[in-house]
Amino acid sequence: PGDDWQKFANLRLLLGYMYSQPGKKLLFMGGEFGQRDEWNHDSSLQWHLLQYAPHQGLEHWVTDLNRLYREFPALHEADCEPAGFEWIDAGDAAASTLCFLRRTADGQQIVLVVCNFTPVPRSDYRIGVPRSGTWRELLNSDAAHYGGSGMGNLGSVTALPDPAHGRPFSLNLTLPSLSVVFLQPT
Repeated sequence: PGDDWQKFANLRLLLGYMYSQPGKKLLFMGGEFGQRDEWNHDSSLQWHLLQYAPHQGLEHWVTDLNRLYREFPALHEADCEPAGFEWIDAGDAAASTLCFLRRTADGQQIVLVVCNFTPVPRSDYRIGVPRSGTWRELLNSDAAHYGGSGMGNLGSVTALPDPAHGRPFSLNLTLPSLSVVFLQPT
């Protein structure tokens, strides 16, 4: 739904959410650059769309999602283990957000994933986390490089010693509209 900007933001959010979930990933031909028509075996992919900035941004997003997925075992190592996924908050229906942790089998590496499914940006959105220190923003689907507005957390955010969501620390995040943000403690 929405105008072209919202459609591409929604697609970046959807793909980021898919890559962050347990299980193997499936991206059908043309999905990596936002082909508008369904794939048809009687014609080629719509490669000409890559001349347009929104399609280029989406292709950059999928490239970086693939790199992140490959480089961070927390996103794939424990796919079939309950310890590989942990909800932080799956019940904030009023803000239409979800946040969860992905973990390696040994629990040493974690990646925080936060999704904002509304066209409303959220400032000072508080999320409980298990570790103190600085949390680095690994990816943000709203980055200008991907065709987004460029809103985010300036690369990192520091955990506060304020408990939230049953965890000893919390982050106050900026959540861009229709976005997914990946963070990792440093």
